[in-house]
Amino acid sequence: MKLWEENKITNEKVDQFTVGKDRKYDLILAKYDCEASIAHAKMLCEIGILTDQETFEICKVLLEIKNQAENGSFTIENKFEDMHSKIEYLLIDKLGAIGKKIHTARSRNDQVLVAMHLYLKNEISVVKLQTKNLFDLLINLSEKYKADLLPGYTHLQTAMPTSFGMWFSAYAESLIDDVQFLNTAYCLSDQNPLGSAAGFGSSFPINRELTTKLLGFNTLKFNSTAAQMSRGKVEKSTATAIGMLGSTLAKLSMDICLYMGQEYEFISFPDNLTTGSSIMPHKKNPDIFELIRGKCNMLQGVPYQLSILMTNLPSGYHRELQLTKGIIIDAIEELKSCLDILTFSLPQIKISKQITDQKKYDTLFSVDTLNSEVNKGKPFRDVYIEYKKNIKTGKFKPNRSVKHSHTGSIGNLSLGKIRNKFDEMF
Repeated sequence: MKLWEENKITNEKVDQFTVGKDRKYDLILAKYDCEASIAHAKMLCEIGILTDQETFEICKVLLEIKNQAENGSFTIENKFEDMHSKIEYLLIDKLGAIGKKIHTARSRNDQVLVAMHLYLKNEISVVKLQTKNLFDLLINLSEKYKADLLPGYTHLQTAMPTSFGMWFSAYAESLIDDVQFLNTAYCLSDQNPLGSAAGFGSSFPINRELTTKLLGFNTLKFNSTAAQMSRGKVEKSTATAIGMLGSTLAKLSMDICLYMGQEYEFISFPDNLTTGSSIMPHKKNPDIFELIRGKCNMLQGVPYQLSILMTNLPSGYHRELQLTKGIIIDAIEELKSCLDILTFSLPQIKISKQITDQKKYDTLFSVDTLNSEVNKGKPFRDVYIEYKKNIKTGKFKPNRSVKHSHTGSIGNLSLGKIRNKFDEMF
């Protein structure tokens, strides 16, 4: 059933192709469509299109449908093209002619736009909260293990001593950058497109400021065509934030996979967080973290999917824009699952003690030992050449007494300042 030709039966093959998976994603967006429709109905009442009683009855039914959408009992049968047609059908079925008034002064174009904006605002807030939970966990782990040294690597070669405290807090501070991107995406979503209709406004004297207030948007997307042009843009900004956060999670997961290896043995996890092998009884595979790594690497490709989809599209609505729904909704769900499992598993991490006491890590302390000589007044380059020779000939004797004091070093992680920075960004 289509809003634009109610009595005509569409070819099933064409219908299947054009609708695609839209009904599946509309089940997620339906509650937001109801919220926007309630605001729209109240606005229509304010300008005299609906009476107070009509508005009450419409809003009552829309609240019932919204509740169904939230508890999972709302369905969109194949005879309906999308959530809009199903919701309008239910309004007409229950209210008769009154229900037929709901589509006055709007289009499905601004309907789906406002539903998507509301959905993205909510989901970005959820992701930010999950990110905060991970941030707090990493900071707490950093504080707990700040005195435990860990080999630092460049080019996958041992470089200088670091600590578990620095490792955990490095990822915590990286999350702050990711939250900045989430904030930008939220800001773009926090603009009300409702009332732009098909992208050219309406001849009805609608009150867009009222719907903006009722829906809790910070501002309007004022120009009706600009509102339509935001389709895909807000999704892409969110995808960019998802990609940035995914990059952080993927890198952390890669470190975990390396550090769990027998050649490293820096960390371990309980057996119930690892998997075995069908033929090798000794295996404890980091499948959770490999999947986080893989999923988050794929999430970094989502902005490019959206860019390619929207390449060279002129202004106005085009049918392929409906494909942005699935791309961004699936990406958000994937990211939330990765954040959830990472926050669940990390508290169970076990770190190895006295790792850097092993002889194979002697050269890890070459820079610190060299610096102690420079502090006595010797020229840096002379000491560097001397120590390089000593390392080659096996005469190097490390000084494992690491003393770093500057801001952001092993001895001064500045965890309080990192917390403050996150709070200011959050």
